[in-house]
Amino acid sequence: SLHRAALFAQGGEFAFVLYAGALTAGVMDAETAATMTAIVILSMVLTPLAVMAIERLTPAEKESMDGIEEANNLHGRVLFVGFGRFAQVVSQPLLAKGIDVSIIEIDIEMIRAAGQFGFKVYYGDGTRLDVLRASGASTAEAILVCVEKPEAADKIVELVKAEFPHAKLFVRAFDRGHALRLINAGVDYQLRETFESALAFGKHVLVDLGVEEEEAEEYILDVRRRDEQRLEMQMAGGLAAGLSLMRGNVATTQPAPLVVPRKEAKALNDEAADAIGEKAS
Repeated sequence: SLHRAALFAQGGEFAFVLYAGALTAGVMDAETAATMTAIVILSMVLTPLAVMAIERLTPAEKESMDGIEEANNLHGRVLFVGFGRFAQVVSQPLLAKGIDVSIIEIDIEMIRAAGQFGFKVYYGDGTRLDVLRASGASTAEAILVCVEKPEAADKIVELVKAEFPHAKLFVRAFDRGHALRLINAGVDYQLRETFESALAFGKHVLVDLGVEEEEAEEYILDVRRRDEQRLEMQMAGGLAAGLSLMRGNVATTQPAPLVVPRKEAKALNDEAADAIGEKAS
């Protein structure tokens, strides 16, 4: 209602037409018409600011918790913290094996959506120590941090490392910089959320373009190897380190790292064969 009241306070463009007509008809003088016009213009300028002020000053409406259970006394062997699209896929092989999992999520709409697909998800903020305890972090063998915000993931990692050091810690990394922070924090495993899917995507493109499956896999392994080397270099030298290991589509005078040939070289003609034979001897 406050939001609507702020919008109603704004004058409209039709006021300019009315004031011009009133001035022409002699209903008001020029000074009054100018004053009224200025008031309307000022109201139009101030209305967006009034709406913003109301949004800041009034408390946000709380979402309904109907049908939502808060995490309490959970005992899953594996604890999921965050259950968006990434975590839902991660859960599939674990559930296929019959591993008991506990799941908490802070997004109520996500909890309801997951429930429609057969998941029991509890409401809980994983950045709070009391919620982690209620969710069974003290007994879980593995804690899977799959939240979307890297800042929240960092906070959860800090809490788990300090309070539940026995649990294996698997974390979804947002990007390369976040992955480096997680490695420095000592997590057991981290994975950038788009890395493996991007490699699989690239491999399928190569195969579709006529590259043999085995050869395409070698290219993917090379990319993965270079990426691991970059991470090691960046651990010591920061994000700018290891740029030479990236392949770009612009010609550069900087030599690329050596790639071991997949097959033994063969001479193209008799002269080359003789030269190779002489060099070998």
